[in-house]
Order: sequence, then C-alpha cells, then structure tokens
Amino acid sequence: MAEQSREQRGERDAREGAQDVPEGWGRSAGAEEARAWEALVGAARRTVSDGLVVGTSGNVSVRVGDTVLVTPSGVPYDRLTPEDVTGVDLDGRQVLGALTPTSELPMHLAVYRTTDARAVVHTHAVHATAVSTLVPELPAIHYMTGALGGPVRVAPYATYGTDELAENILHALADRTACLLQNHGTITYGTTLDQAYDRTAQLEWMCRLWLTASSVPGMSPALLSREQVAEAGEKLRGYGQRG
Repeated sequence: MAEQSREQRGERDAREGAQDVPEGWGRSAGAEEARAWEALVGAARRTVSDGLVVGTSGNVSVRVGDTVLVTPSGVPYDRLTPEDVTGVDLDGRQVLGALTPTSELPMHLAVYRTTDARAVVHTHAVHATAVSTLVPELPAIHYMTGALGGPVRVAPYATYGTDELAENILHALADRTACLLQNHGTITYGTTLDQAYDRTAQLEWMCRLWLTASSVPGMSPALLSREQVAEAGEKLRGYGQRG
C-alpha cells in the first residue's frame, strides 16, 4: 500500500509539474535545429555589432523543415544560450522553447509561406530607415540593386507585428529579395542565413551611398536604368565559385 501510495503521489506530482511546463517544451531540438539555432544567434549578435540594430530591435529567423526558429521577444542577443531555442510551425504555433517568439513573427511567417526563403533578417538599420521616409523606392544608385531582384521598394507603414504590415511587405517583395519598411527598417531573405544577412548589409550600404550622393548641394546622383540593373542582376547570378 505504501509503495502504491508513493506511485500515486509521483503520478500526481508529474501531472502537476506538467502544468507548469510551457507547451513549447513538447519536444527537444534536433541536431539540425540546434546547429541552425547557433547560427541564428550568431547572426542576431552580428546585427548589433554591425550597427544594424540597437538593443533587441530587429529579429532573425531560420527555417528547418516545417519549423521556423526565431529570436525571442525582448531578450538581449548576448544572453541567448543553446537552451533558449525558440521555434514555431508555419501556422505560428510554438513547438520549441519557452520564450515568447518575436512580436514580428507575422512578417517572418508570411515570407516563408510565399517564397523559397530559408532565412529572414529584419533590422532597423539607420540609413535604410532614413531612405524609407524619403522615397517610395530606393533609386538604382548601384548595380548591386540587381542582386536584390531590382529596385528596392518601400512597404507602406503599418504598426509592427500586425498582419497589415506583413501584407504590405509581401507586396513590396514581389520579385524581390529585399524591401524597406517605411519609418521602420529593412527585411531581406535568402536560401541561407549568410545570404539573407549579406543582402541586409548590401541594402544598408546602398542606402548610405544614395544618401551621401544626394547630399551634395546642387548635384543629383546618376542612376542606372532598369535595363542596366536587369543586366547586372543576370550577370550576378553566375558570380562566385562553383562546385
């Protein structure tokens, strides 16, 4: 009887304990997810060190199968550990971790549902955000515009974290891999995290270039035609090492 009583207490304690464990702890991260999380944290920290975000602004995500790993809301990136892995499915249901996902989750999921993205980077980069307040589209100041699919559009302003913002972003990303968010920042995607991050850095550089050239009194920067941008984009598809 004593042994049975102990077993009953153990089962009761287990049930009560389970109520305290967030639903997201239903399974452990797999090996590929653990590696992807490590790379994601590294990229998130880099957005801070490269001056693309301040504090915990901006966010990064990586898709592994049908799971989207994403930076959690309001947690400094230098405090994230392997145990903090945070993941959702494509419907936004949390499947990994106990930390609340970024408030910008709707925009990330919208990109994954409609493109071939495997990684998404969102920043509040200074020069890019400044450009987003001035023009509806970043002027074609450099041939690397072609690497992003063409002239980078500005998604109209909407409150952060809303479906409206996600919808505006999808329109701005049509046939593009990057766009500006009016009075907000940038979003880029790629088939790898490195590619998504490089596109973010390239976009910020082009915005800085255009602002610098435009600031010369009495002068207007020469811009590339759409044909020139398209030609550069086609050539850039074969750039780099093969194999």
